[in-house]
Parts: sequence; structure tokens; C-alpha cells
Amino acid sequence: MKRTWFHPTILSTLIVLFAFLTFFFASTSTVVLAQQPTGTPTAQASSTGMFITVITEEPQINVRMGPSSSVYPIVGTLLRGATAPALGRSPGGDWIQIEYPGAPYNKGWVYSPLVQVSPQGGTLLVIEPPPTPVPPATATIDPTLAAQFNVVPTNTRLPTFTPPPSLTAPTYTQTPSASSDNSIPLGIVIVAFAILGALGFFLSLVLRR
Repeated sequence: MKRTWFHPTILSTLIVLFAFLTFFFASTSTVVLAQQPTGTPTAQASSTGMFITVITEEPQINVRMGPSSSVYPIVGTLLRGATAPALGRSPGGDWIQIEYPGAPYNKGWVYSPLVQVSPQGGTLLVIEPPPTPVPPATATIDPTLAAQFNVVPTNTRLPTFTPPPSLTAPTYTQTPSASSDNSIPLGIVIVAFAILGALGFFLSLVLRR
């Protein structure tokens, strides 16, 4: 059986041609999905033809869920000079509703003195504010259970100090005996016994001789 050998030049040409065809078909069959724009809303998306521009000197302003800074929470911010489509205004005209992606229903409210509505002279519809958010439920304490831990101290009177009764030292009166005048002094008795002892000692020496 005769073997067929490919020339190296022909083999390399076939490899390059195969790689080119693979890349060509892969690029034509791939569908590229465009990414949706995010970040600051664009003024061209306004349904009313009006938009706002942030004109405050602060670096940014807050976007809230409703037309109040004390009731509604912050849902985002807008940088100085940013624009956003204007949708309406609050009944008092102090707040302006804008399109703001990422907020509830993609809508938010900004304080009107901090922005400028364009084009000037346009009229925004009055929009009723959304319902105020329900605050989170706070834990309640069962009064019956809490009453078990409320210990009311009783007003007990402290014992008072009572001093002990004063002690009186007894006094003794010495009554002289009737025979004290006729008794012999004790010193004389001691001297007499000493003399008798000495005499006895000398007598014992003499008798031993």
C-alpha cells in the first residue's frame, strides 16, 4: 500500500484556512446584547418633555421616595450638574418627581430649590405623594410578665441603737475588827521565828561536837 505524504506547506495552509473559517462563522452567528444604561437618568427619556438640573453648590443632593425629608427615606443621590426627567410636582410645588432607575417604581422626589426645571415656563402636573412607608414593628412587652420582675421595695425601719445601762462600781467599806488593837505586829513574829531558827542552828552545831 502506497502512503501519501502531505507537503508541510500544504498542511500549514489547510490549518490556517480551517482556523479562518471557524472564526468567521463564530463571529457571524454570535448575537451581542447591548447593556442597558445605568447610573444618572437622561433627560431625553422624559415623557413630559421637561427635565431637572442639579444647581446646588453641594456635591450631591438626595433623592427620596416621597416629597418629605422627615417621612420618606433616601433612595439615591444626584451629583451636582446631573439631569433627570421631570414627571410632576407635589401639591405645594416644593418637591419635583423625577425618573430615577433603581427606586421604587423607578421614580423619586427631589427638593425643588436645589434643582432647575427646563425648559423654563413649562407646567408640571400635580402628583399626589405616595403613601408613607410603614415603620417596622416594635417589640412589645407583656405587662403581666413584666410585672413579675418589678420588685417594689418595702419601707422597713432600720433598728435603732439603744445604749446599754450605765454600770455603777460597787463600793466596799472596811470595818476594823475589834481585836486589831490587841494583835501582835507581824514583823515581830517574823523576827522571833528568825531568832529561834538561828539558836536552833547553833545548838545543832554544838551538839555535833
